Amino acid sequence: MSPRSSSSRGSRLRDRLGGVLGRRLLSVFAGPDVDWDEIEETLLAADIGTDATDDILAGLRTALKTLTKADIEADPLAALRDQLLTVLDPDIDRSLAIGEPGDGQAATVVLVGVNGVGKTTTLGKLANLLVEDGYSALIGAADTFRAAAADQVATWGSRIGVEVVRADRDGADPAAVAFEAAERARETPVDVLLIDTAGRLQNKRDLMDELGKILRVLRRRAPVAEVLLVLDATTGQNGLAQARVFAEAAAVTGIVLAKLDGSAKGGIVVQVQRELGVPVKYVGMGERVDDLAPFDPEAFVDGLLGP
Repeated sequence: MSPRSSSSRGSRLRDRLGGVLGRRLLSVFAGPDVDWDEIEETLLAADIGTDATDDILAGLRTALKTLTKADIEADPLAALRDQLLTVLDPDIDRSLAIGEPGDGQAATVVLVGVNGVGKTTTLGKLANLLVEDGYSALIGAADTFRAAAADQVATWGSRIGVEVVRADRDGADPAAVAFEAAERARETPVDVLLIDTAGRLQNKRDLMDELGKILRVLRRRAPVAEVLLVLDATTGQNGLAQARVFAEAAAVTGIVLAKLDGSAKGGIVVQVQRELGVPVKYVGMGERVDDLAPFDPEAFVDGLLGP
């Protein structure tokens, strides 16, 4: 991604989050005494989670002991910003393991997640982002159980100029579509193969079996570079429950948080990353084709705390 494009998306993330934490906590740090209960309640209400909140509070207590009143007055939220960045681990590798454009090996990226979280839209936006970065891409529409899914994928493919492999009928075997897409990716060839999948949670065993079959078929052709779990950032604790199911069903390598804007509590980023032990790699911030960005911890924390 170009530096200009990355900077623009980072600014949009800060704007969309709208300082949801900073507005509540600015007065707490600016006052004569720190109200630790208020800080704890605010962090928990933002879905940051109990363990991460405990770590942040412990770090804050230590940090504030080293600061003068003048330091705090100059930047009341500076210590909190440092602690939030620490729990997000800004040094973790959040890049996609897809190699460089034109290296001759199609890297497979599978998107998983519950229907309705914005998974198919995220796939289209990711394909667009990769094309902008010089990669050639192919999409496999392996969600064959939802009638509109393949049509939605095809619309995205047409919009950004990416070929889509889809079944000729609803209810076809998703693994067969994935296999056909993998074959096509080798023949073309392309740099990245993106696979959409169904996200029904009515029966966890069926979901696990279906995803397992798709991944086994794909891995017979080439290693699967990434399994990205798409979560709706507005669902809070429900999103964490979904994350656990999909982490059990597939070897998730990264998180994409869709719908991360002022309506989302935001802190679920911290909790999901901590719970699953895999990084948040992308965030979706709206409906536009370019409203997907690599996750930038500093821009995210700035967005939570505000200007």
